[in-house]
Amino acid sequence: MNDKPHLDVEALAELQDVMEHEFDLLIQTYLADSTTRLDALKTALEEKDADQFAKTAHSLKGSCINMGAPRLGGFCFEAEQLGKSGDLGGAGEVLARIDAEFEEVARRLRHFGADA
Repeated sequence: MNDKPHLDVEALAELQDVMEHEFDLLIQTYLADSTTRLDALKTALEEKDADQFAKTAHSLKGSCINMGAPRLGGFCFEAEQLGKSGDLGGAGEVLARIDAEFEEVARRLRHFGADA
């Protein structure tokens, strides 16, 4: 997954063009929603609820891909597959990668408008 960029700058630039003045709100909404979904992933793992883990990872994956965060989306795909398999043995490690990558994506998104 490391061959994927943290952010797809071209996709974000297109979103920024389309959203115009609402782009900052879109970023803030994505960050807040993703934080909630990360908390739900952690809860599902703590409760060993593989089905909920897979569903939450799938949902987070979609929003990451839509927001131009392909590496994070890839990690979410890994988590989704673990949940679907019913074996959450390696899920803690994947969740740690998701958490770390989300922090990097969030940092970059907060500065995207200023850098563009």
